[in-house]
Amino acid sequence: MPIHEKNLIRPENLSTHENLVIDGVDVSGDWSTFIKTRVVPDYNEEMQEEIAALPGGENIHRCWQCGSCTNSCTVNGLNPDFNPRHWIYLIRMGYESELVRDKDIIWQCVSCNKCTYACPRDVVPEGVMKATAHWLELKGYTERSPSSEFDEEFSSQVFKTGKIEDGRVMMGFFKRTGQPLMQDWLVDMVKKMLRGLPVSWLMKMGMATVIHPRTKNWGPARDAIEEYAREQEEKHAAAVKGAHRDAMFHAAD
Repeated sequence: MPIHEKNLIRPENLSTHENLVIDGVDVSGDWSTFIKTRVVPDYNEEMQEEIAALPGGENIHRCWQCGSCTNSCTVNGLNPDFNPRHWIYLIRMGYESELVRDKDIIWQCVSCNKCTYACPRDVVPEGVMKATAHWLELKGYTERSPSSEFDEEFSSQVFKTGKIEDGRVMMGFFKRTGQPLMQDWLVDMVKKMLRGLPVSWLMKMGMATVIHPRTKNWGPARDAIEEYAREQEEKHAAAVKGAHRDAMFHAAD
């Protein structure tokens, strides 16, 4: 029997006979492709619980492997190796080492949410992908992703002032990720803004970048948000076995 979805199986675990005839029947090529016997020496029996403890991963236990998420996935249409159904299967089985081998593409989820709309079991696969990417960071398998750096810069400004200013968010993101502040697309955008926006708007934007205005009476709200963020950070660290503290979300920084 030929093996479908061969991209889910590591090439080294497949065996194919290019020229094989059995009882007069030619079964060469795909018809003689088999999975080699292998031993998985290590399991993480708590992996599902670890990811379920992170935001977005709460409903992973509901998955029944129908594949609706992968069939509707925008990224899978471009890259067949991006396969939410397969990764949810690995997580639920505790195949940590198998999951980690795909660590460089799991973060590529674009949050289009097609998978979430298609899922008949309310697994929220988009959330599971985000939780899985977060889990990989906490375990130290991946570096902090650019999206994590952006989220942290965005949130830190809200925590400090109760407001965001687009220019400061952008500059902070560039600084965190080591990107140059002067980029061609940014210069072009600024030129268009100078030509198209009223002078009063431009002055307000410039003043906001320099002065960092705060929401009135923001202090109590800021303290409550920072306390909640610390509680969540501790909760996630406790749930994820072997989490690296340096990868945790530091709201107060």
